[in-house]
Amino acid sequence: MSAQQILDIVEFMREIAEDNVLPKNVTQKLSAIMEILNDNSETSMKVSKAIHELEDIVDDKNLEAYSRTQLYNVISQLETV
Repeated sequence: MSAQQILDIVEFMREIAEDNVLPKNVTQKLSAIMEILNDNSETSMKVSKAIHELEDIVDDKNLEAYSRTQLYNVISQLETV
């Protein structure tokens, strides 16, 4: 089940990354996080690393409030995996 959850989360992140209002550095970081989640390493390790990276992104002062809320939703979803 967790593999399917991760795939769903990656798909949701892809939709967020395609948003034109995101700063370029945030889009690049999201792409890197999606690669981490698609990695074949241990699930708990890659989820933990992804959450840490996402928490760094939401602190970006250039991030729109709506995008920040979406990223908090991703973090919440990852915490349930």
